[in-house]
Amino acid sequence: MPTAAMKHNILANHPDGLTDGWAQQIVNSHYPNVMVSSVAIVSVQVGTTTRIRLSVKHNGPEKLPRQWFVKLPSLAWRARLITALPRLLHTEVRFYNEAAQAVPVAMPGILAAQSSLGRGAILVLTDVTESGGVTGNPADALTVEQALLVVQQLARLHAHFWNKADLEKTYYWLNGPVRRLEDHLGTALAVPLMKRGLRQAGKLISRPLHASAIHYAQHRRRVMHYLSNTPQTLVHHDCHPGNLFWSRSKPGLLDWQLVRVGEGVGDVAYFLATALDPKVRRLHEANLLSIYGKELRDHGIAGIDTENLMRRYRAHLTYPFEAMVVSLAVGGMMELESNHELIRRTAAAIEDLDAFSAIPI
Repeated sequence: MPTAAMKHNILANHPDGLTDGWAQQIVNSHYPNVMVSSVAIVSVQVGTTTRIRLSVKHNGPEKLPRQWFVKLPSLAWRARLITALPRLLHTEVRFYNEAAQAVPVAMPGILAAQSSLGRGAILVLTDVTESGGVTGNPADALTVEQALLVVQQLARLHAHFWNKADLEKTYYWLNGPVRRLEDHLGTALAVPLMKRGLRQAGKLISRPLHASAIHYAQHRRRVMHYLSNTPQTLVHHDCHPGNLFWSRSKPGLLDWQLVRVGEGVGDVAYFLATALDPKVRRLHEANLLSIYGKELRDHGIAGIDTENLMRRYRAHLTYPFEAMVVSLAVGGMMELESNHELIRRTAAAIEDLDAFSAIPI
């Protein structure tokens, strides 16, 4: 359900602000004669954002959801600090307001999305569980069959926006000043956060990887330039199992805070490194990558070379490894047990494919 223009301020900085009156303003933008009778908080989860599930009672039609999913700025101060300057939730709000309808990927319906510089941001979506959907957890280990479905969906997403001349013009904010600030912060903090994360990970990361990981962090700006210096498309950039949902056994994507213009195979590398147990990934990643290339060709993308695709895939494995180690270093970004498991998986992928050597630095 596309959101109507919100005439009133619906921003909230705490779950306590999600009142009956607040919900009524959102309902009014869709169905002015529908009355909200109560709002109850079902669950609150704090990570990079604060995620709240609500039960909303109203006298409206069935197509107006009664289970809502709300995202607010994180209540965890470290996570809030690391996400505030690059305005990640603001970016997701803008994505849902301006780009989501053009994206050929299943995602939740939007009820409201609003942001204000200096005052915060809020995203109100339909809860996919109301229609029988199941949301993933970061440490879920997917089957090969599930992985295939996600890879095919990523290929459709990437092919749809592949090398479109007007992509960055239409969605200029994807790689605008805020995204550049995020990249600058990532580069500035790369070395201290990598060192801290490596210490905290302990035996999850073998000692031989430490020097290469720190070298990567020291040259992060050059790495990011290398990873993005290719045909461009729209990428999710955070495609781990916790950002998936499943409806009628088909996958959809959640959490578009890091959406940007980039190289499509980066999403595939991030997904396979985080979503598959290493034993399963080793057996099937080459075939899944080949299927990704075939899907691109089937959608009219020319010049997809399997050998080059594998080379770029190996290089892109470095980013999910960095993301999970940095998440551990910052703290509060995801549940610790899940963070540890994703570090184990991404470190195994780095070692199996000697990923750091795939980047010419």
